[in-house]
Amino acid sequence: MDEHVHERDHRIAVYPGSFDPITNGHLDIIRRALAVFDRLIVVVARNPNKKPLFPTEERLDMIRRAVENNPRVTVDHFSGLLVDYCREVNARVILRGLRALSDFEYEFQLALINRKLDRSVDTIFMMTGFQWFYVNSSIVKEAASLGGSIQGMVPDFVAEKLSKKFDTAR
Repeated sequence: MDEHVHERDHRIAVYPGSFDPITNGHLDIIRRALAVFDRLIVVVARNPNKKPLFPTEERLDMIRRAVENNPRVTVDHFSGLLVDYCREVNARVILRGLRALSDFEYEFQLALINRKLDRSVDTIFMMTGFQWFYVNSSIVKEAASLGGSIQGMVPDFVAEKLSKKFDTAR
């Protein structure tokens, strides 16, 4: 088989988010996505409505460490329209994780606008594993800031980073 044809046939998905910080719920989606897609691009999206706790470079490093530099996972960042980014990296799928019905309403709106902007890009929703339904970055940060245990919600090294971040903030 011609090598160039094979490359073009790769199923690439883009998994965007703030990942501030990456949680075990995110990692569950990443692991399961790799069973469906040949390559996954995890992208830290710049959201002007959010003030991140960790700078972009640190979030990128945490994701790389959490996925153990898996050769099928690329870690990147972007700002602008997600469909433009997908076109740049030759991806035709946006992957989004869902925890609850409330997530679906917002995600469905995003999927519709992305589809309107570029009909060649589809959104696929993947349900988070049931043990991660209650975990999101905001809740993890809030619990950590108040001195609560976040063990098991994030990789151990992320829990340590959060602990240090909030110890110095007090």
